[in-house]
Formats: sequence, structure tokens, C-alpha cells
Amino acid sequence: MRTRIDKAMGVLIVMAAVAAPQVWAEPITAQDRDAITRLGSSQGRSESEITPLLDHVSKAGERGLPTESLLNKVREGLAKGVEPKRIDPVLRQMTSRLESAHEVLQEAGSRGMEEGNRQRAIETMAEALSRGATADEVRELSRLSQDGRHKSTQEELAAGAKSLAVMKEGRVPSKDGAALVGEGMKQGYRASELLDLSREVKRRGSDFEEGRASLNTLREQVSRGERGDRLFKDGDRSGSGGGDRGDRGGRDRRDDSSRDRSERHDRDRSGGGDRSDRVDRPDKVERPDRPEKGDRLERPDRLDRPDRSDHSGSGRDR
Repeated sequence: MRTRIDKAMGVLIVMAAVAAPQVWAEPITAQDRDAITRLGSSQGRSESEITPLLDHVSKAGERGLPTESLLNKVREGLAKGVEPKRIDPVLRQMTSRLESAHEVLQEAGSRGMEEGNRQRAIETMAEALSRGATADEVRELSRLSQDGRHKSTQEELAAGAKSLAVMKEGRVPSKDGAALVGEGMKQGYRASELLDLSREVKRRGSDFEEGRASLNTLREQVSRGERGDRLFKDGDRSGSGGGDRGDRGGRDRRDDSSRDRSERHDRDRSGGGDRSDRVDRPDKVERPDRPEKGDRLERPDRLDRPDRSDHSGSGRDR
């Protein structure tokens, strides 16, 4: 009898372990701790000032959040000479975004959506939420994407959410943008294709807004299986509903320049893939009068220059 009870308990334990959600801890390595502590020391910061930042990142990793972007932000701040006490609120804001992204993706996973690249999915979704996508819009994208034969991954869902946020920045209505992105996901658009599509739509935002272009026509083309690289080929504005081209030469050249700047900016936000912690240009920093960009760290020696105009918003795709 005792043996049967022990066997039954063993089966229950195994079942519980299988059913429990998987936690992906990303602890900080001793090498990372030592390297960042040495970096802080080179900037005149004591180990006692650096340790709370590293402990915060370590705890985030224990909760299953990706830690590389957080560590990069610590490195960036220290390299720029920013005081650790000013880096701390930036880390907390970034961590909050990652947690929100993690929750949204877990909800999608509970409906059977496969993961893909987990770290990239969480970080891309965090950026999407910070740029204006909402949890309800993500749920709608998830629903739309599951209607087709192609079953999207959480990584693709995150890219779709970021694409929708980019379109909204171009004044595309949420409902129309979600329908277009959802159709692309159903047709098996890769993450990079979704993002390219959103940039093109944003770049032509005034055409769609003023009726010279049609999002419905564009969505129909996508539903017929046309790929993103064909929709706007040779500047023919396929899906745009035609319109007068006589005076577009100058604007198209400006648009091309804008797209180049936009793509550079998008890479800067995403780290050459989808990361938001580029630190290779510590001499170029933003002014501190941008409260909505809480994860930007400024050098203290450049905060007292009121004669600098802030042109950071011009031509940006985000």
C-alpha cells in the first residue's frame, strides 16, 4: 500500500512539473559584474554605487526577463559619466516595459502561439508598447493572425505590434493598421517584412490620410499573396489608388532621405536588429527635456547648454 502511494505521489509531482510555466532565468555572470564594476571604477564610481544596479538586473533575470539590454544600459550610462542614481530610474522603466511585454506574450502563448526567439520577442514587444501599441491591439493582432493557414510565432506577433505602432505614428488609424498587419501575418510575412511594410506605409502616411492612397487596396494585395518588396516597387505606389504624380519627384526624393534616416533611427533603437540600447556613439546624446523618452541617459556636462536646438524629431521613423 505504501509503495502505491509513493508511486502516485511521484506521478503527481511529475505532472505538476510539466504543467508549471517554464521560467527562463538569465543571471548575470561574474565576468559581467567584474567588467561593469571596473568600468564604473574608471569613472570614479565605487562598487557600492554599482552593486544596486547589477542586483536590479539580476532580479529581472530571475523573473525570466532578458537582461542584456539592461546591462547595456548600465554600461552606456557609466561610459557617459552618468551618476548611478540617475541610471536606476531608467532601468526601472525599462524593466517595467519588459514585464508588460512578457505578460502580453505569455497570454498569446496560453492560446497556443509558439514562442520563436524568446528574448527578441520580449524586447521587440517592449519597444512596441513604448511606442504606442496597446495590449488590446496585440490581442486583436493575435486573433487575426491565427485565422490563416500560417501560424504566427510570438516573435512575429511582437514584430506585428511594433509595425502597428509605427503605422500609428504615421497617423494610420489603429483599426486599419491592425487589419493590414494581421493580413500580412496570416500570409506568412517575416518579422523584417512586417517592419518594412510599416515603414513604407508611414512614409506615405499623408497619401493615405488625404485619400491619394487606399489601405484597403493595399490589404487586398497582401491577401492575394503579394510580398512586401513588390507592393511599392519602383515607386509605382501599388495599392495607393493612383493619383497625380506630376509633382511627386521632389517629395519622393525627400521621402527617400526620410526613409534612410528612419531606418538608421530604427536600427539605433533596436541595436542593429531589434534592440534599444546602442552605446557606440556616447558623444551624441539627447537633451534632457524629453520626459517621454525616459530610457535615454544624458551626460551631466552637457545638460547646461540651453542654446542647443532640439531637432531630434525631424525625419524619424521610430
